[in-house]
Amino acid sequence: MSDVPRDPWKHLCARTPARIALGRTGASLPTREVLSFALAHAKARDAVHARLDRSALAVQMRTLGLATVEAESEARDRATYLRRPDLGRQLDEPSRERIKAAVRNQTSDLVLMIGDGLSAIAVASHAPKLVEAVLLHVNALGLKLGPTVIAEGARVALGDEVGELLGARLVAVLIGERPGLTAADSLSVYLTYLPRRGRTDAERNCISNIRPGGLAPEVAAAKLAWLAKAALAMELTGVALKDRSHGGLEGTIGATVLDEQGR
Repeated sequence: MSDVPRDPWKHLCARTPARIALGRTGASLPTREVLSFALAHAKARDAVHARLDRSALAVQMRTLGLATVEAESEARDRATYLRRPDLGRQLDEPSRERIKAAVRNQTSDLVLMIGDGLSAIAVASHAPKLVEAVLLHVNALGLKLGPTVIAEGARVALGDEVGELLGARLVAVLIGERPGLTAADSLSVYLTYLPRRGRTDAERNCISNIRPGGLAPEVAAAKLAWLAKAALAMELTGVALKDRSHGGLEGTIGATVLDEQGR
């Protein structure tokens, strides 16, 4: 029988990526934990400063049968993007003209905007799989899809102007999340009804932490489809639209609409 006491934290450490029960060496952290923290910090910094390969992503979108438009915000470089969030919410003029040219007096139910955000790594790694999963639901729901916009220097609100220019009833912004010390490759989706400049974050629904070890693309796509259908039925997104997609897509939308509108 061993005299080594059982570590009461071991079973908890195996169930979370959070930094708990790190241990110590004297008054300091063990070397392995210092190195692990430094590596996580380096990955987070790399994710923030990485550039999105828009051309490669556009090829992947076209392989899925999607028309694409490339765009840039008014944040001309990464340093400006990080210092001036407001510029990341505005299209530059050439991008505005390209998007207008793609409309051709057509409207759509849903427009996808893929933006680098604060983790281009997350976008490059997970956006194609998510879009592929979303398209299955778009086809099943009979939604008319507009051109897919791939944007650099993008903040979430850039999708408001994109959706407005494209005449979309809904815009879904796929964007890299701010990296943390647990994951540097998390993707989020923000859904906004009747997008236009001046929308607030309270008028959006967010699906976050899409990555291996987080929310699977297939699950995120099902949630987005549920929210999109409910948003079109209720004519809103945001705090008034509660995600009840855990109940499944079939037979739940009508009940949700009646419940929300009856209050």
